[in-house]
Amino acid sequence: MSVSSATGSLYSRWKALNKWLVRHQIIWQPAPFIEPVPGWIHSHLDLAQLLMGLSDAECAELDGEPAKLASMAAQYLPELALYANLVDVPELAPKPADVLEATLPEIRARDMPGRKREQAGAFTAALKPLQQPILDWCCGKGHLSRTLAAQSQSLVKGYEWNSKLVADGNRLVAHFGDSVQIHCQDVMVPHVPLPDGTHVAALHACGDLHRQLLIQGAAAEVPRLSLSPCCYHKTADGLYKPLSERATKHEGRLVLSRDAMRLAVRETVTAPTGVREQTTTLNQWRLGFDGLQRSLRGVDEYLPVPSYSPQLMHQGFAAFCHWAASKKQLVLPAHTDFDTWLAHGVQRHKDVRRYELIRHVFRRPMELWLVLDYAVFLEEQGYGVRFGRFCARSLTPRNLLLDAVKKKGARERLS
Repeated sequence: MSVSSATGSLYSRWKALNKWLVRHQIIWQPAPFIEPVPGWIHSHLDLAQLLMGLSDAECAELDGEPAKLASMAAQYLPELALYANLVDVPELAPKPADVLEATLPEIRARDMPGRKREQAGAFTAALKPLQQPILDWCCGKGHLSRTLAAQSQSLVKGYEWNSKLVADGNRLVAHFGDSVQIHCQDVMVPHVPLPDGTHVAALHACGDLHRQLLIQGAAAEVPRLSLSPCCYHKTADGLYKPLSERATKHEGRLVLSRDAMRLAVRETVTAPTGVREQTTTLNQWRLGFDGLQRSLRGVDEYLPVPSYSPQLMHQGFAAFCHWAASKKQLVLPAHTDFDTWLAHGVQRHKDVRRYELIRHVFRRPMELWLVLDYAVFLEEQGYGVRFGRFCARSLTPRNLLLDAVKKKGARERLS
């Protein structure tokens, strides 16, 4: 299945993803971290046995290769064989030499993490040529703004609500002499000022921030809108509200909660090894405490606890349990066998990791379902939409790009 710019093709693809996700909702919706034995196991015992038979090394490999896992699991869920076609998107990444040319050299990338520098360069290269004045939406310190300015003949403006980031960014701009102006602006207010003839761009704006850009940018009929979205679940709404009219009215449309949308961004391919190991240990502790609190309360129900500072992890599992218990007004018995509950957490983590593997097959399809809704919305607002991947997943899993150009003539709405 390929995606073209022909009218209706983006919506057709959205419908195919919607049908596929709805059909397999029983598999991806239950969160094994919360439900020790997801309900689908009883109806798909062969699939569960396949997952539980995987070694830790196989789990690590397959988590980075969902297409391979989908192919293996297709013997028990035949429609998983469609995975590769469903997630295939056009390649929008330019040649490496063009990306390098569009990336700020390290000497000019002060305060810019290496990966962010490369992401900004890849995003900018995919947008060239830059022919209008540019507005960088949710620009932070202006890392993307400065990268864009180096490839543009026009002034680049940036909007950022955090006044400290604005001040820091403008100091960088002054030091390097960039053609950039960063303004303190809350983009969540109604009627954000969008100067006429402006190309609005956003790299990894989160949730409601990027949806606000789509809505306000389309309403203002900006000539070009370029977006790589991120963190879809960061929203004030409990349920996802499609932007496009056709998705909104589609019978049998998938209904996604805020928590369900987290699945779309649950990838750690860019996390350092030490961070992943730390996350594994902390999750084992959380699952160990989960078993302890269920036993203590006599209630077989997950009890969420707040984030725990990694700086406290040297204190050990027992200290973590006392901390978590205090957050939930629980008192742990003096005779608590922490070694037993830690072993419980380690085993639960092994099970969770395998059950989560099959859920992870649905991460990219869910993300595409969301982004294609955005693309259809832009088509409905009279834009021609270029949609695809602007860089490799190894640079960032959030590598989807919507690049929309306003069509000439009267505003078009698709029925």
